[in-house]
Amino acid sequence: MLVEKNTSLQNLNTFGIAASADVLVRLTSTQAVQEVASSAILRTPQGALRPSLVLGGGSNIVLSGDVVHAVVLKMEIPGMALVEETAKHWIVQAGAGVRWHDLVEWTLQQGWGGLENLALIPGTVGAAPVQNIGAYGVELQDRFHSLDAVDLRTGQVFTLDAAQCAFAYRDSVFKHVPAQAGDFGLAGQAVITQVRLALPKQWQPELGYLELQRKAESLGTAQPSAQQVCDWVCAIRRAKLPDPAQIGNAGSFFKNPTVTQEQCRDTIAREPKIVYYPLPDGRIKLAAGWLIDACGWKGKTLGRAGVYEHQALVLVNRGTLGSCDNSVTGGEVMTLAAAIQTSVYERFGIRLEPEPIVV
Repeated sequence: MLVEKNTSLQNLNTFGIAASADVLVRLTSTQAVQEVASSAILRTPQGALRPSLVLGGGSNIVLSGDVVHAVVLKMEIPGMALVEETAKHWIVQAGAGVRWHDLVEWTLQQGWGGLENLALIPGTVGAAPVQNIGAYGVELQDRFHSLDAVDLRTGQVFTLDAAQCAFAYRDSVFKHVPAQAGDFGLAGQAVITQVRLALPKQWQPELGYLELQRKAESLGTAQPSAQQVCDWVCAIRRAKLPDPAQIGNAGSFFKNPTVTQEQCRDTIAREPKIVYYPLPDGRIKLAAGWLIDACGWKGKTLGRAGVYEHQALVLVNRGTLGSCDNSVTGGEVMTLAAAIQTSVYERFGIRLEPEPIVV
């Protein structure tokens, strides 16, 4: 492991927020995670576990202060491999530090479909289960097999299956702190090191999302290949979402809220053009971007934080990327987010929840 002190995090978060870490530890193997778990870096003089922040690609985080006092664990574990083959699936494994889109591309190069709808999602493989990433009708849990993690309290490696991860919409056991001893929340207590995914041999394209349906219809392609679907998804995302290398952002800033059918009918009665998607459990998912746009926020700016002009769901850095003096601050981002939440609640009676982790 490599330990750095008083390190800038500006180039390690895709929003480009100028903040620093008291201590940052770069971890390139499971053994390194075990070492740091048992070292003085993560322990108080009394032996208690210090607060820590696990950092992957920095694409789903808002640094709200100038300094992160928690120990930053920068995950850089590499590696992608086929580790098992069953009658129905290819089981692939990737290190927590692998860039997610690199894994998607690699599996397609091997001829294994299943991750194409999740193409171009920023961030690393280790962060994917924490957030239960999803896009265009597919969520990580649909392809998940198992993961390995290190318990920071003991330094022991353990394995979780999908049920033990408690996946939900942009949620997992890794986002929850145990309410009391014995509860199974793992936030701040475990670090994911390896993730395994089950890719179906009997692959079928997932074209449930309207944009993909329209693309298939326009090309007269009822059965596109996995690579075609990947290319479509990438084109759609690039048209709607800014490149963090050019415009700092953390991707979709708010979760799409879910409501009951009755609530949806009430909303449609007032707003007939609202965009919504029925869910398998009978609830309705509303498009948060549409709600924000309807409140007039698209393209607006507060301080150096703004709402992207092509997609109201994305908040962006209107300052200068890489500049300590003229980059957006976490405070500006959260002020804009709060103003949007207030607008949406006052008009629709719906509370939007941020998707990124706010530190």
